[in-house]
Amino acid sequence: MQLLSDRILDMSTSATLAMAAKARELRGEGKDIIGLSLGEPDFSTPDFVKEAAIQAVNDGYNSYTPVDGYGELKDAIITKFKRDNNLAYKPSQIVVSTGAKQSLFNVAGVMLNDGDEVILPCPYWVSYADIVKLFGGVPVEVKTSIDTDFKMTAEQLEAAITPKTKMMWFSSPCNPSGSVYSKSELEALAAVLAKHPDVYVVSDEIYEHINYGEGHTSIAEIDGMYDRTITVNGVSKAFAMTGWRIGFIGAPEKVARACNKLQGQTTSGANCIAQRAVITALTEPPSRVQYMIDEFKERRDLILDLVNNIDGFKANTPDGAFYVFPDISHYFGKTLKGKQINNATDFSLYLLEEALVATVTGDAFGNPNCIRISYAASKEQIIEALKRIKAVVS
Repeated sequence: MQLLSDRILDMSTSATLAMAAKARELRGEGKDIIGLSLGEPDFSTPDFVKEAAIQAVNDGYNSYTPVDGYGELKDAIITKFKRDNNLAYKPSQIVVSTGAKQSLFNVAGVMLNDGDEVILPCPYWVSYADIVKLFGGVPVEVKTSIDTDFKMTAEQLEAAITPKTKMMWFSSPCNPSGSVYSKSELEALAAVLAKHPDVYVVSDEIYEHINYGEGHTSIAEIDGMYDRTITVNGVSKAFAMTGWRIGFIGAPEKVARACNKLQGQTTSGANCIAQRAVITALTEPPSRVQYMIDEFKERRDLILDLVNNIDGFKANTPDGAFYVFPDISHYFGKTLKGKQINNATDFSLYLLEEALVATVTGDAFGNPNCIRISYAASKEQIIEALKRIKAVVS
């Protein structure tokens, strides 16, 4: 009898975390690694959020929290959804979790049965497919390319739907491509879904405020989509609070209650101090963190200019998040410094070993022709990293 379960043996290791671990290992050997692999803002959490956390400690918050979150936090989330997304939720439709990743895990756990198909427009965030498979679901990848700005069309969605389709999961702004679905593009997808009323949508909006284009639209705002959309969000990215681990959903009440039930048997309620701090974060206007967005936009323009000056790199212009996702398939089949490059994984490892720059293979995101480069790093690091990359591929 084998020791470990089939489900854990079949599960992939998170490629982003694996690359970060490899980079740490090389740093431990004394190598000067520039890490552009993790999706983590390099800013400090804003002072007004820190002060709220300190106040919570001084006020004696140290007990178990309600499984689905403090009532005051749920009220703040409701206010945020109405203010930023024109979505009206009741407290019974909100569930606070230990990060948006747990929110996704909860939704998959309460909605998927064996054989249920989940449409994933490629590229998608690394954990989507494995979370779906963990609960018996079947990921259905819909391929996109740089030529369509890495966005799924209504025609592609229609072609992907079968009698077994249960859900569609996507992020906008997208991790890893930075692509943002416009309101008209979401309306086109909603028109297809209107013909398939049993298909639900998970809309991952964790990057909504890191947006440089026409602004953010939630698919739940589109006519007919509110009652069949689970909107996932959190504070990790826009508020530079990755380690605070607070995510949340706004969902149909039946789904939210089920997530509350599942969470009650796993982690129970999220961290008490972090929840009190997030009340303040969400109550304040988004303009309080605009300085970070402005800096990310400057970095995006900088890194695009540098990437587009490297032969064989082809990049779109992302309208959100803090990643570029260049197509590097030009190098497939070539030999660089004696190393054969057959795919994006080979190329990403080559950059780590030869340029000492950590990126992430596009294979992990469902697009084997690209690599993800995070620009959540200083301009000096970005300039040096792209200089190194250019040198080792010339």
